[in-house]
Amino acid sequence: MSGQAGQGGREEPVLKEAFSHILPITTRWMDVDVYGHVNNVVYYSYFDTVVNEHLVSAGVLDPQTSPVIGLVVETRCTYFRSLTYPAPVLAGLRVARLGSSSVRYQIALFQGDDPRAAAQGHFVHVYVERASQRPVPIPEPVRVLLQALVV
Repeated sequence: MSGQAGQGGREEPVLKEAFSHILPITTRWMDVDVYGHVNNVVYYSYFDTVVNEHLVSAGVLDPQTSPVIGLVVETRCTYFRSLTYPAPVLAGLRVARLGSSSVRYQIALFQGDDPRAAAQGHFVHVYVERASQRPVPIPEPVRVLLQALVV
């Protein structure tokens, strides 16, 4: 992600203002683990939610019928502080790289008044024909939507 490395080489949290698309997500009771915070695997669910909500809401993806779909081929997350329940989460979405058949999304999760990400990472989608599962160019309506999020 584009968080700069701080002292000791650890990446720094990005700021909320760096994201043009923000999705509110409410933490759920089941998201919390025995340690009293949102479990790390749930962060990836939030990543998936902000990406697909944007595509579905814009009308460029129908998860049941679209002939071309994005498959996740790579993920990464850096955790800075715990998310908690009950509390809203804001998921920021932007695009770091838009290729011919793949896109690298940058995602950050924010909670409370802190403008710094509690966690941040990326998702890489490769677009494939649903039937053959073979890579294809990103459909033009998807490309136009994603181009607006490129940093």
